[in-house]
Amino acid sequence: MTNFPFSAIVGQEQLRKALMLCAVDPGIGGVLIRGDKGTAKSTAARALAEVLPPIELVRGCAFNCTVDASCEHCETCSHADRVATLSPVPFVTLPLGATEDRVLGSLDLSRALNGGQKAFQPGLLAAAYRGLLYIDEVNLLADHLVDVLLDVAAMGVNRVQREGLSVSHPARFTLVGTMNLEEGDLRPQLLDRFGLMVEVTAPREKAVRAEVVRRRIGFEAGPAAYVESWRAQQDALQARLATAQELLPQVQLDDALLDLISHLCCELEVASLRADIVMYKTARAIAALDARTHVTPQDIRGAAELVLPHRRRRKPFEQPGLDQDKLDDLMRQAQDESPPQDLPPDDTGSGQRTRDNQQNRGGQQAQGSSQPGNGPELAIEPPDGAQQPHGSEQFESEQPQTGEQQEGEQPQRGQAEQVFAAAAGGPTARISVEAQSAPGDSASAGRRSVAQQASRGHVLRAVPNEQPTSIAIGATLRSAALRGAGGGVQVTRADLHQQVRVGTSANLILFVVDASGSMAAQRRMEALKGAVVNLLTDAYQQRDEVAVVAFRGQRAELLLAPTRSVDLAEQGLRELPTGGRTPLPHALQLALETLQRADANAKGNPPLLVLLTDGKGNVPLSEGGDPWRESLALAELLAERRVPALVIDTENGYLRLGRAAQLAQALGAECLTLEELSADSLALTVRARLA
Repeated sequence: MTNFPFSAIVGQEQLRKALMLCAVDPGIGGVLIRGDKGTAKSTAARALAEVLPPIELVRGCAFNCTVDASCEHCETCSHADRVATLSPVPFVTLPLGATEDRVLGSLDLSRALNGGQKAFQPGLLAAAYRGLLYIDEVNLLADHLVDVLLDVAAMGVNRVQREGLSVSHPARFTLVGTMNLEEGDLRPQLLDRFGLMVEVTAPREKAVRAEVVRRRIGFEAGPAAYVESWRAQQDALQARLATAQELLPQVQLDDALLDLISHLCCELEVASLRADIVMYKTARAIAALDARTHVTPQDIRGAAELVLPHRRRRKPFEQPGLDQDKLDDLMRQAQDESPPQDLPPDDTGSGQRTRDNQQNRGGQQAQGSSQPGNGPELAIEPPDGAQQPHGSEQFESEQPQTGEQQEGEQPQRGQAEQVFAAAAGGPTARISVEAQSAPGDSASAGRRSVAQQASRGHVLRAVPNEQPTSIAIGATLRSAALRGAGGGVQVTRADLHQQVRVGTSANLILFVVDASGSMAAQRRMEALKGAVVNLLTDAYQQRDEVAVVAFRGQRAELLLAPTRSVDLAEQGLRELPTGGRTPLPHALQLALETLQRADANAKGNPPLLVLLTDGKGNVPLSEGGDPWRESLALAELLAERRVPALVIDTENGYLRLGRAAQLAQALGAECLTLEELSADSLALTVRARLA
């Protein structure tokens, strides 16, 4: 397969910069590339391997061993006459549906069948040693594979103990992952393992987009010829990376700049100490890539833009990213408090002059690299005859725009629309989740055990079982082959193995929220938004989806279609206006239709309906109808369909009609009051019903 030339990628300078920095120092820990479809995420990752300097390894070695550091389990390296050779850097793709055996390695079935030998068959981690491990749509990777990667990444060693084997081998690699924001978020533990993160978007300039199309069409017309036309640029880039790798050990980072790194991490509320370490390594790599032996404050700033966005503490619905103005202020503050440094001549100059030089140095900068502090210009000139794109891309973290209400003020029914922000970390829950659970249930705040005896799902491993319901053919044959050394393979019941599949108990959580202008509107909006973000934060593991129906004025509206993405939820709930009348029957009818559609496509557990209302509907479905009777009838219809439900009564004041409790009775649901719940405890309560 011929990959698109790395040098021919139009724009996306920040993306190319991050990938090149990881090539200079693999210890940075890899790159997470987040962005929309069709923004060169996968293209850039695959193209990187083509420009990496070759590595020296033992010819024929499955573990990519070096001559002076061979693996004890490698038969090729055990020979005294092993031969060193230069080879391209390994580029290994980890499929989303891979089994643990394929990733970690397993017993060599061929040798077990032919000679009864107990030998290790290396997996993908062995093949990726000293190279790139690429995961497309990494946010959809099965949980058990995420756990494997976390363990191996932490130790740098892959240990396999199964089927009579006990093997360990080095497993250091550069992790490159891509993800589409619309398909859910990444598990926080794995997110922190990526040294750098880049947000990519499609270019907005006509000239840049046209050049992207022009180059892609040229590549598809003749891949080999097109790659050859970029050979000079590819070779020059490879030489630049090789020079930077050689220079890296000589790069110095002064203690004052180390203090600056710690200052930025503390002020930006970054909890993980890994951020400080990765910033240190990234700043040195930036200097080496720019052929310098001393790190400058601008290198620290450029490193911060890649290392900190996915690690800093964020409020609910706040997008990853850094406030550039705040970063500038912190840089100035730290430099004002620090004594001037004696820097070599090539490192002198003000930060502003450095930024100006970067922008004016040959080559057109694309959006995302035109921001101050991004380090050296990485744009690569096209071959003769190719058009140089104009314009720039822009990568901005969109800030939530929400209105806020003064404390003590409450919106009145029929008042003008108001918008409320999400509640971030409310007070300690005053409701006992365990006490509210049904007898015999084990509410664990939503941490449901993974179903490892599922009939569907990813194959996790194989275990001995003389009466398997799903035979693991490979493991069964390997067991039989080890007994039948030197002769034919005869499978007995003792050899049988059961496939252990890992399933997920996914749920759809449908919030139906009263957005009319009643007294408790502010509390409802804050609790709703806070609960949604809390639940979606956990959606990576549980594969849960959240949907929101809001009702106000004359109708109900599906504000948020079922999704696992916090980003889509932020877009749908960023501005949730309140005010007007209360079309409760319309909301229950829309909820019924939404749940029916979800039930038709259901792959997991039944959905859960969470209704936040005071029950005081005043807009009928049909002219002349009774809104309350219509609401009760729809609630009874939902109950007949056995839809699990939870009602949150938002009524307040001295005179209470208790209609929310009557609705709950018609639904066959439990009724809690909003006064008992904060945003956090509402999420806990919902999780308890899913446990």
